[in-house]
Amino acid sequence: MTESPPPSASSEPVEPGGTSGLSVLDPPDFHGPAPAAAGQPSAGRPEGPDLRPEDATGPAPAPDPAAPASTGVQDRLAGRLSDFASLHEHTERLARARGLGATLDAVLASGTALLGADRALLVTVLPGGGPSQPLGLGLDRASLGALETVPADQSLLARLLREQDRPAEVCSHDLAEDPAIGARLRELAGQLGLGGCYGLPLATEEDGPLAAALWFYDAPADPTDRRRELARRYTEVAAPLLAKQLDAEKVRRTTEALRRGLLPDRLPQPAGLRLAARLVPAGLDRSCGSDWYDAIPLPDGTVGLTVGSVSGDGPGAGPGSAPGAAAAMGRVRAALRAYAVLEGEDPVSVLGDLELLLKTTEPTRSATAVYAWVEPEERRVTLAGAGHCPPVLVTRYGAEFVETSLSAPLGMLSCWEAPGVEFTAERGDTLVLYTEGLARRFGRTLHSGQADLRRAAADAPRDVRTDPERLCAHLLAAAAERDADRRERADRRAAGQGPADRDGGTAPRRAAAEGPATDDLMLLAARFE
Repeated sequence: MTESPPPSASSEPVEPGGTSGLSVLDPPDFHGPAPAAAGQPSAGRPEGPDLRPEDATGPAPAPDPAAPASTGVQDRLAGRLSDFASLHEHTERLARARGLGATLDAVLASGTALLGADRALLVTVLPGGGPSQPLGLGLDRASLGALETVPADQSLLARLLREQDRPAEVCSHDLAEDPAIGARLRELAGQLGLGGCYGLPLATEEDGPLAAALWFYDAPADPTDRRRELARRYTEVAAPLLAKQLDAEKVRRTTEALRRGLLPDRLPQPAGLRLAARLVPAGLDRSCGSDWYDAIPLPDGTVGLTVGSVSGDGPGAGPGSAPGAAAAMGRVRAALRAYAVLEGEDPVSVLGDLELLLKTTEPTRSATAVYAWVEPEERRVTLAGAGHCPPVLVTRYGAEFVETSLSAPLGMLSCWEAPGVEFTAERGDTLVLYTEGLARRFGRTLHSGQADLRRAAADAPRDVRTDPERLCAHLLAAAAERDADRRERADRRAAGQGPADRDGGTAPRRAAAEGPATDDLMLLAARFE
């Protein structure tokens, strides 16, 4: 195995005769044809009349010595231009990648193509140091797990992630037979059919090592110098882009942890009731609000169930208001818990008190909410909603809406008031509370999305409908599938491959402009035992 030392920090080597890596050199000892003086014959051409094959009587004229050299220059120029075009294509694909996962996938795929490799492995540096879980291309989960068992002192990835004495590249013609490779890695190379290997670090001067990638060949092999140069230049472009994605991922994880800290870390499991919840938060850079869910054990043995959403920072509030809405959501949820303990069996009073608090302490915000007081033993439910999606009751016969009265969101009118709804569930029924974001993923409009959500719950297999955990997972998967299908149809219509919309073709453009989800996906399911 060979390791190349890191490149000198002085300057990037440049080929003579040019100012960039695209300069073209004449072959050695080639100086081109000497210019002919006036009245003199051109070099490499015999004097006398022009001889053609059909009328030549003597020996054929000597070949022009400049022709092979000129052809060589043209071939080299074409090769360099081809390399430039290939590198440009792959770096453009990298620049279009959105998110850390897509960026890492692009690095693996493009590196494999540029090196002519067959498989690849990549790890990033965790915030506390050390490698992350490996990401593979052409390597299944079992293979990745096996490669994780390589000791750090034998790991090629660990060498490429060193802070000090980090090699610029590592290369092995045959991992299974390379004496410089540790015994465990040689053993795995034989088991997994790994032949040659080439690896590069992804690092910047400011951040140090960010990631390391290995590309494998299925047979003993070495990449050519030309392929190595393309891969090195690609990683030089990829490293700063990866640094930005890693920073964004740290911020995303931190904010997501803070938001999750405002929600229950576990759900109670009172006798006679099984609870499950799911939350898929939208990024705070895109979201216009923040959702909550809660299950509140009350002193008399009953349970308060609630979901809701806080939005706004004044009229026309956009994604910039999401962090403030998340903080306000935490305050609203804490207040609702207090009101539920004080007067939980009266949902109208709970939401009325919450509306008064919102208008007093959060005058620029609004909220939608549903609160249900549940008596598990008798399976009695009393609930009220404020501008919120109607809950769905899943029974052995299907699924139906629990129709709450039409009412405005909290904080929108001078005084909020709406009657409550009371019903008794059957044993085995499941009450599903959800927020608007989930319904909108099911359909283009809120109304159609709610109808499709109810239909998805009704069509779920019986063993899914009787398990709140599996029902939540089923509804989230169905929402994602319908959302993907709708976007695919919109893309086809936008490309002229499908029927036109009734609105004159504006729907495809609208769907394409929707982009990533701007609403949290939230649902809470309670099954009566």
